Amino acid sequence: MYRYDEFDEQFVRDRVAQFRHQVERRLDGSLSDDEFKPLRLKNGLYLQLHAYMLRVAVPYGTLNAKQLRTLAHIADTYDRGYAHFTTRQNLQFNWPKLKDVPAILDLLADVEMHCIQTSGNCIRNVTADQFSGVAADEVEDPRPTAELIRQWSSLHPEFSWLPRKFKIAVTGAEHDRAAILVHDIGLKVKRGPAGETGYEVVVGGGLGRTPMVGKIVRDFLPKDELLAYLEAIMRVYNAEGRRDNKYKARVKILVHEVGTEEFTRRVEAEYAALNGPTINAPEAELERIAAYFAGPAYERLPEASQALATARKADPALDRFVEQNGFAHKVPGYIALTVSLKPIGGIPGDMSSDEMRAFAEIVERYSSDEFRVTHAQNLVLPYVRQDDVPAVFEALKAAGLATANAGMITDIIACPGLDYCALATARSIGVAQEISNTFGDEARQREIGPLQIKISGCINACGHHHVGHIGILGLEKSGVENYQITVGGDATEHAALGERLGPGIDGEDVPGAIEAIVGVYMKERQNGEEFIQTVRRAGLEPFKAGFQAYVADKTGQPAGEVA
Repeated sequence: MYRYDEFDEQFVRDRVAQFRHQVERRLDGSLSDDEFKPLRLKNGLYLQLHAYMLRVAVPYGTLNAKQLRTLAHIADTYDRGYAHFTTRQNLQFNWPKLKDVPAILDLLADVEMHCIQTSGNCIRNVTADQFSGVAADEVEDPRPTAELIRQWSSLHPEFSWLPRKFKIAVTGAEHDRAAILVHDIGLKVKRGPAGETGYEVVVGGGLGRTPMVGKIVRDFLPKDELLAYLEAIMRVYNAEGRRDNKYKARVKILVHEVGTEEFTRRVEAEYAALNGPTINAPEAELERIAAYFAGPAYERLPEASQALATARKADPALDRFVEQNGFAHKVPGYIALTVSLKPIGGIPGDMSSDEMRAFAEIVERYSSDEFRVTHAQNLVLPYVRQDDVPAVFEALKAAGLATANAGMITDIIACPGLDYCALATARSIGVAQEISNTFGDEARQREIGPLQIKISGCINACGHHHVGHIGILGLEKSGVENYQITVGGDATEHAALGERLGPGIDGEDVPGAIEAIVGVYMKERQNGEEFIQTVRRAGLEPFKAGFQAYVADKTGQPAGEVA
């Protein structure tokens, strides 16, 4: 993990002191709510439906046990005993009191954490593949790149007041697990013609009310030119992005309106005019950052563990857990394990303080004191010896964290929705819980196979519904919560936006609609196809027909009249 140096430490402490003074001025009335709003947003503090919400940055999703214990302490002392992991690999406290926020920030600073730029029209938390550094299909660990971008973008004088928020994701693998094609900028580490390392640069992806898949603006950018090229992209966007309409202010709108070719031309012209050597990080700095991500002292172990194989034969529950939540490691004798925060009927992404403390013990003992947060609202133990998996599984079971559903129909992404969010138009959590209970049987989940459901409680799409294999969007219609269902979305290197199957439906009918859609898949699939493969081959029509037949049955309308 990256560790703070003296500059980092002072930088965060100064920001805490500054915000403490701003909070004091708000509490004594020296600052109005309107004056305080942009200040609190730059420090990750939102005002939601019922209370403030504090969003804690988790750069590229990497944490250690000490940090998690501090988060558990904050949850108990200043919140309601839990926290929520988000689709930006961050963590949120939903019930802090304004007067307590400076004390929370002090505690975070004690363990090299902060809330800087987790909100506002700036460059947000940089996200990365949750299996960075351990994936066999990786060209290079993307976390040093993400850390470099974090340092470059923190309080950048030009880019602290952008037209709109800006999100960057990085992957170093052939298979995209970081959803780079639906970010404002997506970077993919790749090899150049001579085997040198560089980046494919994608710009203009994003979800929200105008979802778009990003466009490639540079097929190969040399690694040492990254910051200058990012600077060029940001300058073009900062100068030409719209500020008259926040709904058209994201960079994806600019790319769409001027066209990919013209946008690329403008970026390349800006890039040519920049003094690259004064912007790009020197080689010594790149090496300094990369050294922090060297990985643990791996033991020399056999490719496969006989102890684990024996334990799996003796314990069907362990066998299912490893099959479903295990991820092949690049180092022989090791495995990465996804720890689901989606217990059947639970709230996606929530974790209690007791669970945090129990998990911190596991992280410290079995994963070289490091774990990852995923954009699917789960956690990952990246450095587990295969020999230790049975003990890890028992410890996870004791903590209530051993649900074997990673990537399955109950591994649902859901935003907080109308239970918390002031922008939401419908609930997400309750719908996710109902679907989870409907499909909670393990044998049925295995029969269905990999299937990603993603739920958003408004058109801002924090639940990534556009790129769910099945997407659910909650809206308000005539004072009633109404849910639109899409099928065919994909957040991987085959990125696609889901398409609507028909009219919106009542919340109580959503689990039945998902049943109908799954029924069509089970009937249509061939040769062991996964859900998304069947959708691509068979097209949307069978799914539309099945969905509309379900709606017709619920409403009493003939299926052909459902619209």
